Amino acid sequence: MLMSRALAPTEPAAAPPEAAPSPRVDSPVAVNSAVAFFREPLAPIFTAIAVLVLVVLAIQFARTAGLVAGLWGAGGVAVAVWLRNARGPSYDLCFAGLLATGITAGELLAGNSYGLTALFTITNMMEIGGAVLLARRFAPTLNVATVDGACRFLLSAAVIAPIPAAVITAGGLYLIQGADILHAFQTWWFGHALGIAVIGAFGLSLSRRHLAMLRNPFRAAEAAILLALLAAVCVGVFFQSQVQVGFIVVPVLILFAARFRVLGVATALVLVAITAVGGAMLGRGPFISAGPDLADQALLAQLMVLLGCMPILLVASLLEERDRLSDRAKAGQLRAELASEAKSRLLANVAHEIKSPVGGVIGIGELWKTGQLGAVTPTQAEMAEMLVKTARQVEALAHDLLDVARAESGAVKVELRPTDVPGVLEDVRRATALRPEAEGIAMHVVSEGDGLIALADSQRLTQVIANLASNAVKYGGAGGLVIFRASKIYDGVRIEVIDRGPGLSTEKQAQLFEPFNRLGLERSTVEGHGIGLALAKRLVELQGGTIGVTSTPGEGAAFWVELPAA
Repeated sequence: MLMSRALAPTEPAAAPPEAAPSPRVDSPVAVNSAVAFFREPLAPIFTAIAVLVLVVLAIQFARTAGLVAGLWGAGGVAVAVWLRNARGPSYDLCFAGLLATGITAGELLAGNSYGLTALFTITNMMEIGGAVLLARRFAPTLNVATVDGACRFLLSAAVIAPIPAAVITAGGLYLIQGADILHAFQTWWFGHALGIAVIGAFGLSLSRRHLAMLRNPFRAAEAAILLALLAAVCVGVFFQSQVQVGFIVVPVLILFAARFRVLGVATALVLVAITAVGGAMLGRGPFISAGPDLADQALLAQLMVLLGCMPILLVASLLEERDRLSDRAKAGQLRAELASEAKSRLLANVAHEIKSPVGGVIGIGELWKTGQLGAVTPTQAEMAEMLVKTARQVEALAHDLLDVARAESGAVKVELRPTDVPGVLEDVRRATALRPEAEGIAMHVVSEGDGLIALADSQRLTQVIANLASNAVKYGGAGGLVIFRASKIYDGVRIEVIDRGPGLSTEKQAQLFEPFNRLGLERSTVEGHGIGLALAKRLVELQGGTIGVTSTPGEGAAFWVELPAA
């Protein structure tokens, strides 16, 4: 049942103003929640019985400060079950009535007077109801498998909720029997906070997802072995040892966190709390160093569990939260990979479909331009030239799309071998100098040092450098200079293509290697499709290298490629 139904019940529609007064009827939500209570009464009934038994056990075996018990499990059980089974206001009232009955019966069976029974029943119900309300308000997801959820639940339900009840109980016991107010308050608060924190967290951590891991027989056997180990450690530390060595249980709790996450730690904490406080009640274990007063011994045991062991629950919550984030990241990566594969297939298919008709257009344009289809006028020849030029641009785009699709799908194979970087740069410089747009631009190759041999695919490296040189001429040619530089770095070779153009802002540099992003130059006279740098980046990565840019607006740009040395 979703908590939202209990937290935000749907209000009944208001009657029209002109309607005649009618007898009052209960809210549909209240009726439905009451019906749900009587249709499924087992959980509330068994909870009331469990509370009764725990009240009797706590009063008989765990009283330390006068009439106050050092460990109160009834509150933790009641809070956990109530939060997990909330179904509306009427359900809450019925559930609270059963709990009050169970607490009252337990107090009377344990031998308390009617006055004390009434006091303890009222304060316990105040505490349990307050814990439920605070948890619903400040930890509405009730998910202790996240750090935020666990902290909110522990702070609201375990730390804050017992305080008013502890104050009232301490004052009442002082008036009735002259009990020490401080001892009564601290014993109540620590004992009840411990019960809600440990047992409440255990109850909320029980889920099908957590229990599913125990279906594996090996995991179930591992859990049994760890519990047996923890039980042996707890008996040795809290019953046999006279030395303060409670920290020994912490590594075992961390092991529970690593292997079984929140449910494992919550289960282990129940065992640790029972043995620690139980040893103190029997006057055994390391806490007898606090003196003969059982309240002081119980306080040390409570502090050890609350401050020394409970933080491990947050560690388990952090590990479980990390697991979920990791699973989501893996699922997202898988979806992204599938989408990328589909995109690559689409690009490849589009490129193939474009190439054939474009080739036919180019052929017809060439025949038309040369007059082989009949006499042409100068205007027709010019139009044929424009047709061929445009078709070749489309053909180049198709080739680039095909290369991008192949690179992203892993179909591009690179043959890495020692490659003379200065020789590649010189070849690219000569080819670039023949381009019409390179007229009037000085180009130089600068080799800094000897042995500039990279482990690369010479054909793909030439393709990458040619793309960078083409961009330097088209976009940075206004500076009149393009430099091809090769230099050594600590474990490879660095190649730079430097221009003296307008440069790039930081925002544009961040978008450079995005496919089809021309940085706002889509309507400029500079030809391009915006996929050359994306293809260059992929080709460099296939060769085990990295690519980037260094630029300052107004001072040109330096595109660099770093490859491992041969």
